[in-house]
This record gives sequence, C-alpha cells and structure tokens, in this order.
Amino acid sequence: MKQSSVLTYQEQFYSDKVNLIVGVDEAGRGPLAGPVVAAAVIFPRAYINKEINDSKQLSEKKREELFNLIKKDALAIGVGIVDAETIDKVNIYEATKIAMKTAIKNLNHKYDLILTDAMKLENQSVEVIDIIKGDAKALPIAAASIIAKVTRDHMMDELAKKYTEYGFDVHKGYGTKRHMDALKKFGPIPKVHRYSYKPVYRASMHEMNLFEME
Repeated sequence: MKQSSVLTYQEQFYSDKVNLIVGVDEAGRGPLAGPVVAAAVIFPRAYINKEINDSKQLSEKKREELFNLIKKDALAIGVGIVDAETIDKVNIYEATKIAMKTAIKNLNHKYDLILTDAMKLENQSVEVIDIIKGDAKALPIAAASIIAKVTRDHMMDELAKKYTEYGFDVHKGYGTKRHMDALKKFGPIPKVHRYSYKPVYRASMHEMNLFEME
C-alpha cells in the first residue's frame, strides 16, 4: 500500500486566531448495508505523523495501528453514526451531513476552524472549508478518514456475527458478488440494508414476488 509523506495542506490555515483545526471525513456512503460513519479529529498544532494518509491508501492492518495511535495522540475525537433507516428517509448526502455535524458536536472541545473532505456544512460556529480530496492533503482530515473507516468496519464485523450468511466482515456492506448473491438468496435485512439503494430495492421486490407466488 502507498505510504504518505507528511500531509501539510492544513498548515496554511493556522494563524494567531486559528490554533485548533478540526478535520472531518466519513466512511460508508457507497455500501448497500450498514451505517454511514463520520469522524472529527483535532491534533495539537505542531503534530506530525508521516504514516497518516487517506484511509483508502492504507492496508487494514495499518489502519488499525493508526486508529489506536490517533486515539492516543489527538486532543479530541468525535464520531457520528447515521443508520440505514435514516439514510433511506433523508438520502445518503443529507445523512452524511448529519453524521459529520454529530461528530463535530461530539468532540466536546474548543476549535477555531473546520476542514472537511469536500462537504459543505452549514450552521457551524466557526468557518468551514471544504477541500476536494482533503483526505489525501490535510493531516486531520486523513486521520478522521481512518477513525471513520475503522469504526464502521468494526460495526460491520459485529453485523457479520449476527448475519453469518451475508459476509459483512469481508465486503463491509459494499455491493460485491458475494453480497449480491446473498441478497438474492436471503433478501435484504430490515434496519441493516438501505432499501433506497436500487440493488436492495430490487432484491426486496424479488423477495416479495416470491412470497406472493407461494
């Protein structure tokens, strides 16, 4: 997996008035099942770690290592979780916003600026700057991507223990062949699958048609 040089994009925003920067990112917008999870991270101003990078560029083992390191080194971490039912009600974009705002609220720490990975957030107490591909540029956003990803993966691992036939520990809810095959065979799981996503909706309709034919 790709190793990072130190991500320094956030440095340009520090000033006499901006000392504590929040990085915010999410995991789980694309999967057919499970929640969307957001994280917010604040590091000390001088914090440097060349291993922290966009979670997608890291192995699972490295993410787990950095997850524990970030928890130790960060001044504050907040997490926001929005379940599949809410995603179906408000859509994934709005659900992601809710998760991010919840993560920021759950920091329980003062801050001077918020940096997000390409997501505009309204009604915040400080300025919000949305950065395209921010998780590959700014250290606190990259750290947030790791916290969000690992937190969500752990949740999917727990779902895998409850619903063993779906393989959630392997695909984490994404639309892999194994997941699609399980959907067709067993149907979607209420409160776990996102019925507003077309593959899940089609599977639910197929299941309903089979039920009606019996």
